[in-house]
Amino acid sequence: MGRWRPPARPGSKYITPQGYQRMQAELHQLWKVERPDVTRSVQEAAAQGDRSENAEYIYGKKRLREIDSRVRFLSKRLDDMTVVDRPPEDTSRVFFGAWVELENEQGDTVVYRIVGPDETDMDRRFISVDAPVARALLKKQSGDEAEVRTPQGTLTWFINRIWYDYD
Repeated sequence: MGRWRPPARPGSKYITPQGYQRMQAELHQLWKVERPDVTRSVQEAAAQGDRSENAEYIYGKKRLREIDSRVRFLSKRLDDMTVVDRPPEDTSRVFFGAWVELENEQGDTVVYRIVGPDETDMDRRFISVDAPVARALLKKQSGDEAEVRTPQGTLTWFINRIWYDYD
């Protein structure tokens, strides 16, 4: 028996229109394309007889469970999401959906976009609104400093620029 852990804090329910479309596309792909193909292959494998040693049947059933689990998750998550499709009234401050250019004390700059937890992608510089950096930036303006506590110590970021891009 495992060690008890308190339940994880649920992520924010905000999402950009692009993130919502991406999740809908994944749901459609799983439900309308992959699941019918896997179901068909499982039926073909079952028709071959002995299922206990039939790797195609066993793998297919496992893949169906994975698809069904992901479909349930996406369906519930999409129903609960709030799509933020326009910038806030005060675009001089950092809120959900903002692009933020930051500079550290050494002069290195980085650009992040604050998005929902389902859209986090470091390759594209999308950080979750629930991340410590994003929480430190929220409601700040250009020229402000944001202090982020990390295990290595406190980092100070200077906000150079804030903009919103809702096309």
